[in-house]
Amino acid sequence: MTRLALDQVTDFGDFTRGKDLNEFLKQTFINKSSRNGLSDVRISPDGRHIHVILRKPKCGLMTFDKFQRPHLIQCQKYLDLLLTKTSPVVDVVYLDNNKDSGVAVLTVVFENGKAEFWRFWERKSGWHLLQTVDLCNSPRARVISVCVSLNFIAWCEERPPSESSSALGPNRNNFRYCICKRTFEVDEGGVSLGGVKISLHNNPRYTVISSGENVYLFSEDIKDTSPGTVCKFFLTWSPQNDVFRVSSTCEGVLHQRASPGQRESDFKGLVTDCIGALSTINPPAICGYASTGNGGLLFLLSSGWVCEMQKDGVLRRIYKLPDNCLASGWTHNSLSVYHDILALTVGKTLYLIDTKCGRELEKIPLKRESVLFVNSLENHTPHLLSDSGLFVVMHRDTDLKNKPSPGHGEAVSSDAVLVEAVFEEACKYYQQRSLGSTQLTAEKLKKGGMFQAPLSLAAILRDYLSGQKPADTAKGNGGNDKLLCSLEGELKSLVALEDVKVALAKASEKDLEGLGEALVQQEVGRLLGSEVDRLENLIHLNFIFQTFPDEAWHALQAALQLRCNGEGSLSSRAPAEVWKSVLAPIPSVTSFHQQPHPHHHHHRHRRHHNGQQKQAPVNVALPVFELLCHSVFRFQPDWLPRFLELAQEQAGSCSASSTWSYGVKESGDSLPLYRRALTVLPDGGGGHEHQDLEVELLLCSRRPNAVMQALRILMGQQQWERATRVAERFCRQSPLLNKEIFTTLLCEVAHHRHLDPYLDLLWALCPEDVTVTSILNIVLKNLPASPAPPAGGGGGAWAGGGGAREGSPSAGPFPSQSSQLTIGLLKPLLNKVLLRETKPSQRYADILQSPTFPPPTPPRQAKGLPRPATEPALLDQPQDASRPRTSSRPVVTPSVNPV
Repeated sequence: MTRLALDQVTDFGDFTRGKDLNEFLKQTFINKSSRNGLSDVRISPDGRHIHVILRKPKCGLMTFDKFQRPHLIQCQKYLDLLLTKTSPVVDVVYLDNNKDSGVAVLTVVFENGKAEFWRFWERKSGWHLLQTVDLCNSPRARVISVCVSLNFIAWCEERPPSESSSALGPNRNNFRYCICKRTFEVDEGGVSLGGVKISLHNNPRYTVISSGENVYLFSEDIKDTSPGTVCKFFLTWSPQNDVFRVSSTCEGVLHQRASPGQRESDFKGLVTDCIGALSTINPPAICGYASTGNGGLLFLLSSGWVCEMQKDGVLRRIYKLPDNCLASGWTHNSLSVYHDILALTVGKTLYLIDTKCGRELEKIPLKRESVLFVNSLENHTPHLLSDSGLFVVMHRDTDLKNKPSPGHGEAVSSDAVLVEAVFEEACKYYQQRSLGSTQLTAEKLKKGGMFQAPLSLAAILRDYLSGQKPADTAKGNGGNDKLLCSLEGELKSLVALEDVKVALAKASEKDLEGLGEALVQQEVGRLLGSEVDRLENLIHLNFIFQTFPDEAWHALQAALQLRCNGEGSLSSRAPAEVWKSVLAPIPSVTSFHQQPHPHHHHHRHRRHHNGQQKQAPVNVALPVFELLCHSVFRFQPDWLPRFLELAQEQAGSCSASSTWSYGVKESGDSLPLYRRALTVLPDGGGGHEHQDLEVELLLCSRRPNAVMQALRILMGQQQWERATRVAERFCRQSPLLNKEIFTTLLCEVAHHRHLDPYLDLLWALCPEDVTVTSILNIVLKNLPASPAPPAGGGGGAWAGGGGAREGSPSAGPFPSQSSQLTIGLLKPLLNKVLLRETKPSQRYADILQSPTFPPPTPPRQAKGLPRPATEPALLDQPQDASRPRTSSRPVVTPSVNPV
């Protein structure tokens, strides 16, 4: 078996003045200034030159070189600028030659804007000065930081304060910096520079970090994320295109803007465009950062997370440190990425992480704090510098030579990882249910013998992955074959999922999309078939739908087996367990509130018959049903009412089962499905399109209050034809709903004349228990205020409304305005109701037309032996057929005293 370990490359003995370098680094640690000392150490891309920038009390530069020919060391020309320059050294950067035969050029940038270009020739005994140039245009400018990106030299410089700056207050001096760039070209004779261009004006003091084609701008005090500071965000700048992005460590890219033409960007205008988003975020502080070399950047956050900002602006989490690693704010850290391995030093510990899955490969203790660097000759291998020398991470064989050792990528087998995950999950499960304060660990579960479930499950998983059959397993593990048979489906799904992950990690760009969709489909199907009501599973499902919306939509259709027939209805062949997870109820007292969804920013909170929907904390994940409704609404809005009908059918069929009634049956403490589906619609901005969808959802519920709400929306939109069709459809549902619909429409008839073409249909919907008096009361109470009568005209007593306001003038029964209700319009309805009231009620006609009253007595037969105290002749004697019998008076037999 192999493991990762440190091997020492050199103790600085093969470097010029190696003892001085060793002594300098040790003295730095003794003075407990290792963080500042190591941050000022620069290493050349090939690892042959070490530069130490001296800050205080002496300013200068010291260089230590490694010769390939040791006999040339004695005649070397040192690059020491300790006392030759009066201006401090800002930084040293290497300019890439881009030519096979060339040598990289070292650029030493001074604070006063001067730049010196040096080249190292081993045959010519060391360093030689090529030229000295003025990097800045202004002689009073002061360079703060500098970096190299592609063929650009980029730096942040401080411009001298203007004469009016004192009148603007002290805060004006904090924004007197600017970001500049110059193109360069390296040839054999020296370096050719282009003109200076200012890309950003009036910005704060920034440190520039290059990564591929991007340059990242960080404030000096990156740990201060208090409100009102510029440390809550950082900038990403593309020198080629002059495109700026405002980003944060919690939300990723917040805003992007390109420079308008040839004009420079202004920091104030750039930040003003996203000031609303900046006021709402509270990002963790940045404890460390490093370039990935391909346009991205690595962060070590105060929360313990190591994240990567990719060159396209996507923020990805990689690894979470233990909680106590960053307890002290001054802890030295260094991080770098080497192909698929992330190396991170925190204090005296080196972590090696797989960047593809975030798995910790190795944790190596260190004797001293160290600095990670990338050697261009071995860019796939982590390299470290400490006070005792240079080190490299290597694979070391820990087993005997006669034992076969796996390859580098198989240092930890997949079955061992999955078995370890079983014990970690079991620790979490048992710890939540434990009443004691003792912390459980995986080792305690393995050795304690108290918890047999994780031991059995781990044995099953190990045997299944090793290829043993159930018969073989039963012999060695005491009957685990039954458990293996019951878990075989889940194990196959798990293995298939792991295979897809492995294929996805090794896939090319062409196959990446198809494998990604297959992975999302398997993961969504697995979560919907498991205990998705658990918080971690629910958060995971939300993350999938937000990160991969297109793939999640296809996975949803596959998991529920959704089919749309020609009539527009949906059908599903998904098993009942999947629908149980989808239709899990949520209590109304702890109603959900959606997270900011990538599809829309506002959500609808309407007032229904049960009151206003309550709002829960913002950090609660979306329930499964709402999450699926969001996906349906985004990709197929027309399916949303059909999806609601399908869900209600599944809820009704499942609630009939005793094993399901607890899971989906609605009660007073749960929200109905239609109200949960309504929260998907955005509040405002949708116009009639979203209102029509809202009406469809309300009508699909078939609930009286929802139907009435839909009817009022249609009347508010003046869709009278559709409103009458809805009334005709749902009046047959119940007498109470029929009466409420008729009363509502009758009130509208009293207000205006838009329903006149549909009065015949409306009068046909009149309930049987409505009387003329009730109709007139409804009309009179809802008549609008009548206008004043014409001069000399007689005022009628009816049209003004006996139920109208006191003092309102009457306009007569037939006013000239067409908006008033007249007797002629109500006459067919009143005639119908009066005719129905004058007719005798047919409700009890079947009783009144009965042929006999009371019905004849059924024949009686003796059952068993009579009791001695009873006269059987009097009870069993047949009636005389000649005795007449009427329907009004029954025959009464006189009582007989047996004594």
